[in-house]
Amino acid sequence: MLRRSLIRGMAAAPALAMPAQLRSATATTLRFVPVVDLAFLDPIVTGAYVTRNHGYMVFDTLYGMDSNLGISPQMVEGHVVSDDDKRWDLTLREGLLWHDGTKVLARDCVASIRRWAKRDAFGEALLAATDELSASDDRTIRFRLKYPFPLLPTALGKVSVTCCFMMPERLANTDAFQQVPEMVGSGPFRFRADERVAGVRSVYDRFEGYRPRADGVSDWVAGPKVVHYDRVVWSTMPDAATGTAAVQAGEQDWQEATLHDLVPTLRRNRNLTIDVLDPRGFTCQMRMNCLQPPFDNPAIRRAVMGAIDQAAFVTAIAGSDPAFQLTPLGFFPPGTPLASDAGVGALSAPRDYDRVRRDLAAAGYKGEKVVLLVPADSFSQKALGDVAAGLLREAGMNVEYTALDFGSVLQRRNRRTPVEEGGWSLFVINWQALDWMNPAIHATLRGDGAFPGWFTSPRMEALRERWFSAPTLADQQRVSQEMQSLAFEEVPFYPLGVYRQPTLYRKSVTNVNRGTPTFWSVRPA
Repeated sequence: MLRRSLIRGMAAAPALAMPAQLRSATATTLRFVPVVDLAFLDPIVTGAYVTRNHGYMVFDTLYGMDSNLGISPQMVEGHVVSDDDKRWDLTLREGLLWHDGTKVLARDCVASIRRWAKRDAFGEALLAATDELSASDDRTIRFRLKYPFPLLPTALGKVSVTCCFMMPERLANTDAFQQVPEMVGSGPFRFRADERVAGVRSVYDRFEGYRPRADGVSDWVAGPKVVHYDRVVWSTMPDAATGTAAVQAGEQDWQEATLHDLVPTLRRNRNLTIDVLDPRGFTCQMRMNCLQPPFDNPAIRRAVMGAIDQAAFVTAIAGSDPAFQLTPLGFFPPGTPLASDAGVGALSAPRDYDRVRRDLAAAGYKGEKVVLLVPADSFSQKALGDVAAGLLREAGMNVEYTALDFGSVLQRRNRRTPVEEGGWSLFVINWQALDWMNPAIHATLRGDGAFPGWFTSPRMEALRERWFSAPTLADQQRVSQEMQSLAFEEVPFYPLGVYRQPTLYRKSVTNVNRGTPTFWSVRPA
């Protein structure tokens, strides 16, 4: 059997044919305020969203995902599936170039896939199903599979971190746990390392050698990536209020995340647009260190569940406007196919802190210091940390509130040492709900001990394997229910609620894509 799924033949978007002279005559700069500083540049080494968004500017992917979570070819012109669905041949589009002017080759992509798979749970599952990954010629990437893996394009094109970005072979051969030495991609923008000021500014120029797809519709990271600005400058602000003021004053054009309590005032300004790019929202989480006391004890982890007040966490970020709140939250996002109410009674019952204190004592908590890491430069994550500290203290825990910048939290959470030696006990973080959609991409629901917190559970891993082999959505839902019930028993982390995040941009900025901030399609009015 031979199945083809080549997407070709549609007319190119008119902007693709715009002469370079005309484009440069209307050149402009887009000024953008990211939610936190771009502390790390390599999007394979870290799962930080700010680095993922940077990654999509500099690098490209073999497949792209649209705002309805559909997958379509991006760097590849299509693929051919044969041998009872166990051989996939992916053909690269003609004319793809790296920023250094060299051609994109299949062997670059093979090396990139291998490096990515060492850091991504979905990629790990794909390579576990693969007997051979090779470049059969300069434009063909070949997968020979042990068994059918129909989610292969989804794995290679998903927006959830870590994304499968393509790099030149010389960079992709870098250890997956070490940052690449330079930013050379084939994406629509070139990173200007010479203009970067850490903690202040990152600069991107349009890559004139980029060749957008000639077919499809630009939607999130799928379809033609047509750039209408010559430069994009990211400016880090000391806080969200300063960023909002800069957009109001016309000093900045677009702020990734603005404060919810400013929304009513901002909506009255005729020069500004308030938008929600991703209606699925952001899930909030508190992750514990399962290697160190007291959270190496599952009974203590379960006892603390009684102190989690999701409404308090979400209200601290999003206020009381129901348009921005999405609760309750289990271990899969509400309103998505795998969400269920299995075990959620542990979070939905009235909070009783006297009982939590008794349960903690019965579980063996003896007042050990608990170090809570809080990203103080992220207004949403700081709000989570503030609420968490209050609730944990109310429950009788000895909390040391440790405020750090986001990059420092990412670094410190990798330490496995006791708190007395610079370790940690808990950290707060938020995720796009997309990253919790299913067990293939839900990194913090894994029981393999890989993600900081180092939760291990052979039972959870066995259920995840069952999910991959589940033949129907109904079967996947049953397995996911079992996973959620087990998560309430073993407690890999605490789900804190879901909120929708408004973004702010001036009316002079138009055609902003859904999903996450992307910098193609968007154009000056």
